[in-house]
Formats: sequence, C-alpha cells, structure tokens
Amino acid sequence: MFQRISVIVPAYNAGKTIGQALSAITNQSYPAELYEIIVVDDGSTDDTVEEIKKFPVKYIWQKNSGPATARNRGVSDATGEIILFTDSDCVPNIEWIREMTKPFEDPKVMAVKGAYRTNQKSIVARFSQIEFEERFEMLKKSESIDMVDTYSAGFRKGIFLKMGGFDTSFPVANNEDTELSYRMSRLGLKMVFNPDAIVYHLNHPDSVKRYARLKFWRGYWRMVVYKRFPDKILKDTYTPQTLKLQTLALFGIICSLPAAALFPAWGGYLSISAILFFLILSMPFMLLAFKKEPVIALFSPAFLLLRAASIGSGALWGALKGR
Repeated sequence: MFQRISVIVPAYNAGKTIGQALSAITNQSYPAELYEIIVVDDGSTDDTVEEIKKFPVKYIWQKNSGPATARNRGVSDATGEIILFTDSDCVPNIEWIREMTKPFEDPKVMAVKGAYRTNQKSIVARFSQIEFEERFEMLKKSESIDMVDTYSAGFRKGIFLKMGGFDTSFPVANNEDTELSYRMSRLGLKMVFNPDAIVYHLNHPDSVKRYARLKFWRGYWRMVVYKRFPDKILKDTYTPQTLKLQTLALFGIICSLPAAALFPAWGGYLSISAILFFLILSMPFMLLAFKKEPVIALFSPAFLLLRAASIGSGALWGALKGR
C-alpha cells in the first residue's frame, strides 16, 4: 500500500554534493506523485541554492540554526503521512523510499532506520564503513532498536510531532538523532532496522585527522546524551560493547605506563595485560574486517586505538564540560 511521503533534506554549504543527492531522490522507484522533496537551506553561503533550484523540490531557507532546526522546519511544511530524512551528502539507492516505507505496513512501527554504504577508496573511509557494518550486524539481531540515524531515517509524522521533533539545543549534526531515538525508546515505541534501505555516503572521513576529530565530538555529544539517559551507558542496540571496553582498556594502558616505569616487575605486567586485553577485544572487529576487506583488517588495531583515544577523550570532555 502506497502512502504519501515527505523526504526532507537539510543542507548547509552542500553545493558539491546536494546535486547528486537530489538527482537520486527525484529518480526513485516509488510513484513520483506520492512523494515530495523538501530541502531546507540552513543559511548556506556557497552555491547550494543554485544546485537545489535545478530540481523540482520545495525550497525553504532559514538563518543558520543547525540541522535539528532545519529538519523540524521541513516537517512543519510536510504533507506526507511518513517523514523520511537523509543528508545532503548521501545518495539514496533507487529503491530507498520503497524500502524505508515497507516496515510501516506494521502499524506498531513508529520509526525506521536504513543503512550506509560508500564507494570511497581511502583506507580511513573504508575503515569507517566497516564500523557501520559491525553496528548493522548488531541491529539485525534486534526486533526493536533504539537508534535511528538521520542519514536514512523514517518516522510517522504524527509521532514525530508528538515527540516534539529533534532537540534544537544540539547545534551540529551530532547525536541529536540519538537523543530523539532514546526518548522514543524510553516510551517503548517500536523502531526497526531495514538493511535494504540503502544510501551511499559521499563523505566518510578520509584522513586520520578528520577521523580523530569526528570521533572526539561523537564522544563529547554522546556523553551529553548519556547524562539524560544514563541507563543507555551500559547497553543499547547500536553501540558495540567492545568499543566501550576498548576505551577502558586504553585508559588502563595509559595508567599502567607510569607504574611500569617506576616498578618494572608488576607495572610491566599490568601494561602487557592491558595491551593484550585491548587486542583480544579487537579480534571480533578484525575478523569482520577480514571478511569484508582483508586489507582493512591489517590497519584495524591502529585505528581502533585511535578511535578509543578520540572517543574516550571526547567523552571525558563531555562529562566535565557538557551540558
């Protein structure tokens, strides 16, 4: 059964990618007369508007206020029963709208999450993709999930409005979707993962510096969310437990180094134990990487150390300074 759909895309200085995104969204297998595309320009200063106006979409401009505000603004103009979100640097598969709407045939489903892919060639971007693949394997095992990312997200419009939409106190595209998902999960609302609802991301981090910075702020904003939902610190359906344990193991390695210098016998034992613990925790990811892209498995221990350091320091900063 076809439903009226509104696809909402926030855009900020997205001139290099928005054309690819809108080209894909305007050429879906879903009946064209049953979906609209709303692009909310969040105060861009490049050629974003010129690119947007090449496509038959509803264009909304707002003063730069962040993606949470932009998405909420798009929903306020939406006519669809189902709201779909994707990003200006994502290129949906031709079946994306069909796949995103399929789970809503179950009246109990309130939200749907799709999947990322990438065609980027850099080692860092390919490692980032394996990180998503690890999470997707977790989500496939859950009848109801508690995380719907905005790169490929669907909501019943009624429940989205009832929840008040995204929290606009989040100024950047970072964990505002987690916060809304946790609020919905707390109410027991059913959210599901459809791995066949695919978008291709054009912008996975492609350098070590960019990756480390991204993970630092992921850790920071996730800690802001955890302060509101402390029960999610221990477990959710999206975050691998090994990630949290790796962060603790790295902390153990760092703390053991002074002891190893001062008391080589038992301090060295502690350091070696912490390093071995980290490597053991890395094995499941390395095995998954080997199955997907063997070359990435070789780089995984170094990247996992970097990830633990970046997320851990961001989370610590968020615990101390976050709202």
